[in-house]
Amino acid sequence: MPIDLSAKYLGLKLKSPIVPAACPLGADLDALKKMEEAGAGAVVLPSLFEEQMLSEEQTLVHYLTHSKEQTSEALSYLPEPDEFHIGAPDYADHVRKAKKALSVPVIASLNAATPGGWVRYAREIEQAGADALELNLYHLVSDPTVPGSQVEASDIRIVREACARVKIPVAVKVSPFYSAIANVAAQFVEAGARGLVLFNRFHQPDINLDKIEARPAVNLSTSADLSLPLRWTAILHGRVKASLAVSSGVHTHEDALKAVLVGADAVCVCSELLTSGIGAVSRILKGMRSWMERNEYSSIEQMKGSLSHRNCPDPEAFERAHYVKALSGYHLPAKAR
Repeated sequence: MPIDLSAKYLGLKLKSPIVPAACPLGADLDALKKMEEAGAGAVVLPSLFEEQMLSEEQTLVHYLTHSKEQTSEALSYLPEPDEFHIGAPDYADHVRKAKKALSVPVIASLNAATPGGWVRYAREIEQAGADALELNLYHLVSDPTVPGSQVEASDIRIVREACARVKIPVAVKVSPFYSAIANVAAQFVEAGARGLVLFNRFHQPDINLDKIEARPAVNLSTSADLSLPLRWTAILHGRVKASLAVSSGVHTHEDALKAVLVGADAVCVCSELLTSGIGAVSRILKGMRSWMERNEYSSIEQMKGSLSHRNCPDPEAFERAHYVKALSGYHLPAKAR
């Protein structure tokens, strides 16, 4: 029986639902080509971070202005500092090269730091030819006087303004820390988002006991991290008019199958690519195809959402009632007694 692994995400046709997420591998054109050859349905490029560009711009402005004071003629041919745009042109060039080299959709990723930055860089990315844009809403609000409603309103405004200024489909990489995820997700869609990526993975700092100081740490996911995005994908499927992508915790074909069964249109893979290599894409797809053959599924579309909240025989499994059942039904292993 032929198996149709094609999928549809953000209105884009994908040859498979497996999508390499934003990660360092995406900065290399050869790696992107290998992802496509392995069967990826689309690729997400690494995020463009406005803070890095602002830092580069400030550094350049400092040296240009300092040099002009010392050697007025040496740099007289250069334009004024406010005409410089550092960082974005390089990213736009990478988008153009990726589009030229690949036949699968190229999705750019943006994390801005200023209200105007989201719109400015979103437009530049669109002009570079990206098929879609993922808004990476990564920021930490540590001020105890800022209420959650203000944070949500700010994020929704960012999405609304970005979506209003570009024509390409926009997905929002959602934080798992909103107090009412379903409501915020619905508001993102109402603001113009064509897709939701569940969830953004926030890397937490660690403590160096030798130097007694905090240090940045990159904590790669495991399959155990899949439970949270699975739950919310199942709950949101059919309730919001947007594509859903599962992100964080996908390492095996079983993980990918679970994501599709609860309603994911796309399955994002990152940590597994970093630890096992790009060949993980073909391995996951091979496993998915074999499982579908054994269980008599002919296509991704046929199986998608069959275990979502609205289609699951036991919807309580995704709600609090199951939390009680899970705890009351847990049996301590013998060695823990």
